[in-house]
Amino acid sequence: MDQNNQNNQSPFQSLEQRFNAQFKKTNKVPKTREPLNLKKHVKTIIAFTIIFAALIILLANVYVVKENEYRVVRQFGEVVEIRFEPGIFMKIPFVQSVSTLPKYQMTYNVSEAEINTKDKKRIIIDNYAVWRITNPIDMITNAGTQIGAETRMEEFIYSVVRTELGQLEYDEIINDENTSRGSLNDRVTARVNELLKADNYGIEVIDVRMKRTDLPPENEQSVYTRMISERQSIAQKYLSEGDADKRTIEASTDRKVQEMVAIAQKEASIIMADGESEAAKIYNKSFSKDPEFYALYRTLESYKKTIGEDTMIILPSDSPYAKILSGYLE
Repeated sequence: MDQNNQNNQSPFQSLEQRFNAQFKKTNKVPKTREPLNLKKHVKTIIAFTIIFAALIILLANVYVVKENEYRVVRQFGEVVEIRFEPGIFMKIPFVQSVSTLPKYQMTYNVSEAEINTKDKKRIIIDNYAVWRITNPIDMITNAGTQIGAETRMEEFIYSVVRTELGQLEYDEIINDENTSRGSLNDRVTARVNELLKADNYGIEVIDVRMKRTDLPPENEQSVYTRMISERQSIAQKYLSEGDADKRTIEASTDRKVQEMVAIAQKEASIIMADGESEAAKIYNKSFSKDPEFYALYRTLESYKKTIGEDTMIILPSDSPYAKILSGYLE
């Protein structure tokens, strides 16, 4: 029975009995810790908590103004201050909020739009604008936000571009060699700035540029055909001008050649006349020394011209010519 009771006891009970027996033998009683008295440290804890909370609030309400941005301070949603200069500043906790506006130049892609030209043709244009905020107070007052300012700027750009291109013919816009829109971008930029300034939006457009000019699909083939025809016309013009220049050069060259030949012939005639004159002088001087020989020479020379293979001459027997032919020289 005792053995069964011993078996039914848990191991923890046996350990507890052994522990109590050991302490009874040594007459030692375990010491108990005194409870922590938090009242002594409450003031210290509260002081550290207040200091930590104050540091967090202080750091959370300090803001930095950089060189390329504006800082807008609002109090209960109303703008109370705008920081322009860079530096470190403090806002009122839980009352004021701070937002940022860029001071640098920004690029805005204007939505594609379809316009009609002066000759009632349709064209799709795609522009972009470079702009910046010049007066954040006016921008917030009249446009509300940066997105609102971009929306108003886009409306003005579309309106001005539509007006300007609406004054041009379709061919003037698509043909780079015959266009009258040389200062179109400058005119659009100036006009958009006038509209923005008139409404005090506090922004300035630096430049408006046309990125792309597309044609509606139904107009592409006719435009390509027109462009091919214009290029062929230009090529034919160049060929015609080349032929005209060729004929001009050839005529000028022929005239110069004729002038040179005429001058050469004139000089040759003069030289030949001088030579014949000199030869006649020499002949006269030579023949005057023996007139009879000269007469014989002239007669023989005449034979060359008058007598041929089939020549028949009838002469009196007593003529000098016949005597010479007969060999009678006296």
